[in-house]
Formats: sequence, C-alpha cells, structure tokens
Amino acid sequence: MNQLAFIFIYPLLWCLSVLPMRVLYALSSASYYLVFYLFGYRKKVVIQNLRRAFPERSEKELLEIRRKFYRHLCDLIVESLKSLTISEAELKKRFSYVNLDYFDALKKTGKSGFIMCGHYASWEWSFMLPSLVPFEGVGVYKRLKNPYFDRLVRKIRGRFEGILVANKEFRQYLNQQDAQGIQTLSMVISDQAPRSNTYKTKLSFMGIESPFFTGTEFIARDLNYALVYLKIEKLKRGYYRGTVVPIAESPNELPELEVTRKFLRELEGQIHTAPEYYLWSHKRWKHLD
Repeated sequence: MNQLAFIFIYPLLWCLSVLPMRVLYALSSASYYLVFYLFGYRKKVVIQNLRRAFPERSEKELLEIRRKFYRHLCDLIVESLKSLTISEAELKKRFSYVNLDYFDALKKTGKSGFIMCGHYASWEWSFMLPSLVPFEGVGVYKRLKNPYFDRLVRKIRGRFEGILVANKEFRQYLNQQDAQGIQTLSMVISDQAPRSNTYKTKLSFMGIESPFFTGTEFIARDLNYALVYLKIEKLKRGYYRGTVVPIAESPNELPELEVTRKFLRELEGQIHTAPEYYLWSHKRWKHLD
C-alpha cells in the first residue's frame, strides 16, 4: 500500500516541481482561496493562537494577520514542492546568507555546532546551507511511516551535501562523528511543542508559559558545541535571507536554559516584526486546551 501511494503521488509532485516559479505562485494564489475560504484549514487554531500571542491587538488586526499568514502558507507549500528539482543557481538567487564567515572561524576552533531555527519564513529552503559551510551538514527529522516518502525526504535534503538523521538516532550519530573527528553543523527546528503529557520544561514564549524541548541545549552542553540562531527573513515573495546570529560558543559558560531563552527572544523579535510569517497553524499551546 505504501509503495502504491508513492507510485501514484510522486509523479504528480515531480510534474508540479518542474513548473516555473511564476506558475507555482499563480497556483499558490489560487490555492489560497480554496484553503482559506472553501476548506477553512485550521482557521480556528490560527485565530486562537493569534489571540493568545497578541492579546493587545484588535480583532480586526488579528484577522488581517491571519489572512496574510494563509497567503504565506500557500507559498510555503509550492516552495516545498519546488525543493524537489530546484537548481543550485536558482536557490542561491532566492535564498541568500549573511555572516557565513562565522562558520569559517568556528571550524578553526575544532568545535561542531547547532543551528537553531523556528517555524518562521522559509526554514525549508535552508537545506542548501551544508554546501556553503566547512562542516558536515546534518538535519534532524522525525522518520516518516511510509518508507518510500521517507527516502524521498532524505533525498531532497541531501541534494546539497546535507545528511538527514532521525531524531531517535541523532545523539548516537553525533557521538560517532565526534569519535571520528568529523565536525558537524546540525540544524534543529527548536520551537516544537512536546506532547502535553511529556514535557519537563516551561519557558515564556510570546508572554505565555510554554512547554519546550531543551535537548538541543543540553546536548550542546555535553558535547561543548557552539549554538547559533538562523534568522530567516522573507524579503519579498520567493526571496529570503538567513542571517547567522551567534548564541553561545561555549554554552556551559551560561546559566542553564539561557541558550534556549536566547533562541526564543530572537524568534519572538521576528514574530513581533512580521507575525504573518510564523507557522500559526500548528498547535503551539495545545497544553492550554
């Protein structure tokens, strides 16, 4: 059954992926009306999240942020499709980086590092970064149940020298690379919400005490890895910029949880500046429901 699903769906994904960006964005604009007006995909979740995050804003302002968010969400979908076949030249044109020299200096220290980022702007198109830095690039992900689509995701992420490692195997993989003297730079989406019955740590996020995974910080402490925030900004439709913002080169010199708090402050700053680019459709505060 898994193979049949892949056989039928993959050709459609590939055909859509090879379309020019202008056509894909036209499809995105059309999809917006279906997703927002016809199907109303998670509209209640989105407005509830916005009310919690911005209690000082009027209902009119929140509805406008919601409308802009859905337009951005549809762009993200077609951009993810394009990831299957986008060329190196086009991706470089559409996603630029600032302060990559930091990694050259970090390489000389002999350390490995973590890149922390949130569900903001286009985290998906950052998968070219491994080809631009002097480290083995690693991405952390949750393995898919369908092995054929799981293989496809790993293939896409590996197009530009990146390696995708399942979250349950991540620490073991880092230990193996360290033992071989291989310096790694791992990207972790760090604003994930734990299941409501499993979290151990709450931190303030958008003024709300919120559960967070803190494994990235504690692994960095154990292995003495540097940590940076990748500040991804949407410059205009289809164009993004990722700025490398150092958080801690020696995390053990900071108080416990300060690394995670620094990450959250950086992410909050972006959300307050342009809230429509955050992924409001995921249940960030499901522990309150």
